Amino acid sequence: MWIDHVQAHLIHFNPEKAETEIVYTHSNHPHLHTKAGVIGAGRAPEDAHYFDDIATKLKDALGVLIVGPGFEKLELMKHLLTNYDAIAQKVKSIETVDHPSDAQLLAHARAYFLKADKLT
Repeated sequence: MWIDHVQAHLIHFNPEKAETEIVYTHSNHPHLHTKAGVIGAGRAPEDAHYFDDIATKLKDALGVLIVGPGFEKLELMKHLLTNYDAIAQKVKSIETVDHPSDAQLLAHARAYFLKADKLT
């Protein structure tokens, strides 16, 4: 899956087929720019409902690769560890990846899991 603060692209796949779905944030504050002179981080709080929606979509996955350009992938992982330990245990890696197309994301995930399977 690829995630940023606005949307997550989840691709469920096996050797024969792939299915993509997009989960969108519920936040009214999707832009997380830091403001000078603001007490605290100056960021909108993380959207727990967004992370819950993603977790629901990942519950049947055998393995999860989380990629994305910013910190949202790490915030998702923290949320999974706190609230969805069984899903968190399925996360195989977290990587920084800019903005791939869904086809590029699928190719990256297939290559990752093929390599991981050969190592085990």
